[in-house]
Amino acid sequence: MILGITLLVFLVLQAAPGDQASSALGDGASEEAKQQYRQENGLNDPLVIQYFAFLGRLLQLDLGVTTPPAKSVAAMIGSAFPLTLQLTFLGVLIAIVLSLTFGILGALYRDKWQDQLVRVFSIAAIATPSFWLGILLIQWFALGASPLFPSGGIATPESGFGGWLNSMALPALALGIPVSASLIRVVRTSMVEELDRDYVRTAIGNGVPYREVVSKNVLRNALVTPVTVLGLRVGYLLGGAVVIEMIFALPGMGQLILNGITNLDVNLVQGVVLTISVTFVLVNIVVDLLYLLINPRIRTV
Repeated sequence: MILGITLLVFLVLQAAPGDQASSALGDGASEEAKQQYRQENGLNDPLVIQYFAFLGRLLQLDLGVTTPPAKSVAAMIGSAFPLTLQLTFLGVLIAIVLSLTFGILGALYRDKWQDQLVRVFSIAAIATPSFWLGILLIQWFALGASPLFPSGGIATPESGFGGWLNSMALPALALGIPVSASLIRVVRTSMVEELDRDYVRTAIGNGVPYREVVSKNVLRNALVTPVTVLGLRVGYLLGGAVVIEMIFALPGMGQLILNGITNLDVNLVQGVVLTISVTFVLVNIVVDLLYLLINPRIRTV
């Protein structure tokens, strides 16, 4: 899968309009200087040779340098990617808390007013784009006479954990709430299916407390499908984090990829996209391993 990603990213960027030599040297550079740049960087070679040269650099963790002023792409990603991971982690945490809380509530109070409220919230959240929600959160909580949160930027290290959390709260909410909506419906459906199974009625008939049956058996069995969906939604969270970073002026991967696209910096765009894609693949591997913790019977399948 990772190999396919590298090929797709390489071909898409090769087909992008513009000239790498002109972007690196400027439109005022002479044609001889541009031709020399293409020759030195292998841009005149066939695409197959360029692709394998690209793979060879990747195996050495060499993502190249940006267009002048030349900076290491790996170093730039190393400084920006942790912030994107932090935002994604907080978004995942918010999505998990909301989906479990409202999904379980809707299943336990099936077809009652609590369940109806959960459905209304999930439908409204699904229909709300994260970037629009981010703008609304800024208007509600960051602007006005007494703002509760900053409208953008990241807190300085001197602010400590409280300052960091304060600056990341609104971006994380804008990222996590839309994702929680689809998870709420999955959690509710899985819980309802498990509550209707025979072993639940048998356990309750034998005198096992309802709360214990739900917490120890129903919930554990119902979490397999939501975990699968959450692993797939991580890709959306990573991509959404890039957009949310731009809205809240966070110096993460969003700023890097915007600069790379604007300047036709192929190395920078390739590095950012590959980093996010490989992270998504690794997260889904971790999700597969979590199945063994949630349901040990999978080991025997």
